[in-house]
Formats: sequence, structure tokens, C-alpha cells
Amino acid sequence: MELTKAVWRKSSYTTSNGGDCVELASAPGTVAVRDSKDPDGPRLVFGRRAFAEFLTHIKR
Repeated sequence: MELTKAVWRKSSYTTSNGGDCVELASAPGTVAVRDSKDPDGPRLVFGRRAFAEFLTHIKR
């Protein structure tokens, strides 16, 4: 997935105190996740179905 032009958005759970934050970017059929404090660092790329399953699992 080409991410150089991706539009990233911060999690709605982000606080203004500089805590742990994730950012998401979406493209057709995929969702990418990165650490907002390390925007040039590694990214996880999920298919949309896998991302939905991931979210379901971590919400438990």
C-alpha cells in the first residue's frame, strides 16, 4: 500500500496530554495504522475485514 500521500487521522480516544496515540489512513480495501509519535516508523496494514475483526477483538 502506497502511504506517502495518505491522509492520516488520529484516534478519537487521543487526548491532548501527549499520551499514546494511533493514527489511521484508509485506501480502497485497506486500513493502515501507525504511532502518531513516530510517523515515519513502521505501519500495520490490514484488509478491511481483518481490521474490523481486530477492532472487535481488542474491544473485549
